[in-house]
Amino acid sequence: MKVHCSILKLGFEWDVFVAASLIHLYSRFGVVECACRLFHNMPYRDSGSWNAMISGYCLNGNAANALELADHGLELNLFVSNALIDMYGKFGRLGDARRVFEQMVIKDIVSWNSIIAAYEQHGEPIDARLLFDNMQQIKDVVTWNSLITGYAQNGLANEASNIFHMMEESKDISPSQGTWVSILPAYSQLGALGQGMLIHARVIKDSMWSDIYVGTCLVDLYGKCGRLDDAVSLFDEVPRQSSVPWNAIISCHGVHGHGERALEFFREMLDGEVKPDHVTFVSLLSACSHSGLVSDGEWCFCLMQENFGIKPILKHYGCMVDLYGRAGLLDVAFEFIKSMPMKPDGSIWGALISACRIHRNVELGKYASDRLFEVDSENVGYYVLLSNMYANAGKWEGVNDVRSLARGMGLKKTPGWSSIEVDKKVNVFYTGNQTHTQCNEIYKELKELCEKIKAKGYVPDFGFVLQDVEDDEKEHILMSHSERLAIAYGIISTPPKSSLRIFKNLRVCGDCHSAIKCISDITGREIVVRDSNRFHHFKDGSCSCGDYW
Repeated sequence: MKVHCSILKLGFEWDVFVAASLIHLYSRFGVVECACRLFHNMPYRDSGSWNAMISGYCLNGNAANALELADHGLELNLFVSNALIDMYGKFGRLGDARRVFEQMVIKDIVSWNSIIAAYEQHGEPIDARLLFDNMQQIKDVVTWNSLITGYAQNGLANEASNIFHMMEESKDISPSQGTWVSILPAYSQLGALGQGMLIHARVIKDSMWSDIYVGTCLVDLYGKCGRLDDAVSLFDEVPRQSSVPWNAIISCHGVHGHGERALEFFREMLDGEVKPDHVTFVSLLSACSHSGLVSDGEWCFCLMQENFGIKPILKHYGCMVDLYGRAGLLDVAFEFIKSMPMKPDGSIWGALISACRIHRNVELGKYASDRLFEVDSENVGYYVLLSNMYANAGKWEGVNDVRSLARGMGLKKTPGWSSIEVDKKVNVFYTGNQTHTQCNEIYKELKELCEKIKAKGYVPDFGFVLQDVEDDEKEHILMSHSERLAIAYGIISTPPKSSLRIFKNLRVCGDCHSAIKCISDITGREIVVRDSNRFHHFKDGSCSCGDYW
């Protein structure tokens, strides 16, 4: 302020450079009112003065006043328009982002990439693809990466893979670090280990294997494709100063049902003075849930708050409900929900309904479903969950009511599929599928397997048939579940005694779980099945989950 007095005496206050510096000075010290008074008294303001005042408001958390100073005519500026598209996209304001994009007189590659990324980030891959196809600029690697990432993040891994292959056909595009980080998670979803290993080879060739993000994606790929030992070996080679690779290796062990080992990695993480984040605890709590480690899960939930100051979000609460529910502690889970400091969302009530289905508590499940539909009435998965609960209990009237309700809202069930990679080609099977080129051989093998496992003591559990039909039809429905089709195809397409790796988008049913245990015994094969929740390693008539999943 003494310097400001000297400036006044010397007559330099209205020099635009000096004035801008003063505005910046006052803003940095939090004296915004002085900066504002100085700005408004200036007889002439250049762009530097405007930027200094806008920046001053932003520095002091006053975004509203900063926006008021910005002339809306700035939207005509290419760089400002691109930044606005990016901003609106990050806030999920797709309509505003599209409005700015459409009003632009000149659009560059950044404009197109920004609007495509906006739609991809908020679950609109179809609109993003339309924009991609209509691009008036030459697509760069960022454009391709945005589309691949969007498909992968929205559960459309096969589409992500197809886009990557289209990119490969474009000879003028070279994959970047962002490409590998985009496509590897898609291959993890598909269980396309062979294709992922080809990418691994290219990553090594490009000397990118030590990049923390690429390395973490490779750890996740091998772990999620059932090659846990390889995942651990890669983890040992990745820089581990941040929580990112630790979260991946903890999550991989969790989905394999190795909760104790996941906790060991967590303790090693703390010993290495790596600070855990909220993702770390989601992975830990999930690992405890899959392994039935209730007291360890409770310890983690307290530790994250008391030692690391991490406030639980809905995902953490959902993991705790799942932890209690899987263990059969339905009353504890219900009381936990009632004690939550925030309103439970669909995922919380869905976790409770899932537990009620496992433990056949229809009454509590009905109460939870009523609460669920109050907060999320358009998620078809929850209707399927409720319908399955009624079907398991033999309450067909309830099944029909739920299905009628879903149909009335125009909701369609996500079709169940299973995939198996043979000779580096991914084969996808849907329940009851009869379009495969080897369909006759597959069903012939299934029939023979069914007769052999019955001789071993397998008895079909019709409680997992979701239609009220005759017993012979129920048996046929169970036999043609997608995972069994994939297993039969694997048996006739691979050498005897070799392992089979199956990837399923839904939870494996109890009857298939029993049948696959028997199949692993009579064929002498290890059969690895990754469903929507976890891995099941079937060998010699038993499963790694210990029938707890």
